[in-house]
Amino acid sequence: MSRDVYSELGVKKIINAAGTYTMVGGSRMSEATIEAMASAARSHVVISELQSKVQERLAVLTRNEAAYVTTGAAAALHITGAAAIAMHCGRPHASLAPEAAAKCEFVVYRAHRNPYDWALRLLGAKLVEVGFPNTIQSPTKRELDLAITDSTAAVYYFFMPRGGWMPDGALGFDDTVEVASARGVPVVVDAAAQLPPVENLWRLTERGASACVFSGGKDLRGPQASGLVVGRREFLAHVAETGFPTYGVGRMFKLGREEIVGLWAAVEQYVSMDHAKRAEWAEARVRGMAEALSAADGNVSVEYCYPNEAGQPMPRALVRFKKHRAEFVLRRLMEGEPPIFTNAAGEDGVFVNPMTLRDDEFGMVVRRLCEIGGEGE
Repeated sequence: MSRDVYSELGVKKIINAAGTYTMVGGSRMSEATIEAMASAARSHVVISELQSKVQERLAVLTRNEAAYVTTGAAAALHITGAAAIAMHCGRPHASLAPEAAAKCEFVVYRAHRNPYDWALRLLGAKLVEVGFPNTIQSPTKRELDLAITDSTAAVYYFFMPRGGWMPDGALGFDDTVEVASARGVPVVVDAAAQLPPVENLWRLTERGASACVFSGGKDLRGPQASGLVVGRREFLAHVAETGFPTYGVGRMFKLGREEIVGLWAAVEQYVSMDHAKRAEWAEARVRGMAEALSAADGNVSVEYCYPNEAGQPMPRALVRFKKHRAEFVLRRLMEGEPPIFTNAAGEDGVFVNPMTLRDDEFGMVVRRLCEIGGEGE
């Protein structure tokens, strides 16, 4: 019988009906990925050799010139930022004085600012904003071109298709790449949650990005503490020189052999997955939820939502309650056994995202929502 560490610790296991959120552990790793990590843990190797071999395989799997494994997407943003500064200054980042980094600039759209850009701010470079987080005055190619100066180390682009939580107010991706490329400035893309579709692993770099950052612990279903950078060989060479195991800022983001191998195993499985079949499965689960809840006593209704909150091409259900506020429903879901975690949808609804649910868990979520619909506040 396998060990149940959560029971030993007194930590409740929950059903994750929200999606690949870091606060509840992202995704579940497959048994094949877990076994690959266990295999890696049983022996010692030279980490730099392991990185090199795995990253060669990852580059081929993702159809890129090069790849690099980090301890997460935020760490990848920090390391790519340091690499961009090093590339701009023409010397390794570890040899640069803080004053040199302070003279560098990253161009970002104001609509793309978010808490994750602390990964860039901590490098000491200046963030130069373009545009506004709305459509009153959309940025133009000329405005972006004027924002790029001799101090610009990179343009950072937060990629999310329309329908996700990011506001309008940025120039399109292709126009951004066109302007930056004409000025000889790399474009680094934060696409941490932009899988699916699987094609994003190579299409964004094919369209001109120097590097693209993905979370390893979201839809890739790799180790939660892993991230993937893919892109151009020249830029990724600076990333490799800057990141772990090199001393410098990369040393703060130590990688274990388990995470390196685990991410490789996860990417292997992800690119070979039948993504069309998976999308059909998700559609069927949302339709099934709508049918099941429509048979309730009329206090619960289901709306089909597409894309999901991250702009991913996956459906989710918006479950509305006639008698209850969202905060009541969320509390009752977490008070059940097992607790069910999800997010509010306005004042009277909650979302159910199939991405992180097994079939048996879907049934439990539906039954619990029916029960709550029939309760009094």
